[in-house]
Amino acid sequence: MISYFIIIVSILITILLYRRHFPVLGIPCRKTGEAMHEIVILDIRDYNVEAHHQQSDIRIPHAYLKRFINEIPNQKLHVIANDRLELNLGLRFLLSKGYRVSSYQISNCPCKDIR
Repeated sequence: MISYFIIIVSILITILLYRRHFPVLGIPCRKTGEAMHEIVILDIRDYNVEAHHQQSDIRIPHAYLKRFINEIPNQKLHVIANDRLELNLGLRFLLSKGYRVSSYQISNCPCKDIR
């Protein structure tokens, strides 16, 4: 009986760690200034984080994505996040709702554009 409980708890912990820390594959890292026509720039950083470096079309923090999901147009998205954890959670949520994410950018991390 205890072994079943340990197995179930370990599976749940594995799922939680996967969602938070495993990167979403297939989405490239690009800077904001690179050919961003017809792509909506979505900033999911908190409101109190200064955004003077990047210009975004829509600014909805990750905590408010579920509430304001209808405000995001159904176009290709470029997501700007503050750190890797916020990015992974935001990308997984957007992809589960059917949005097409074409690229991402982490605010303090320079992209190594590999083509």
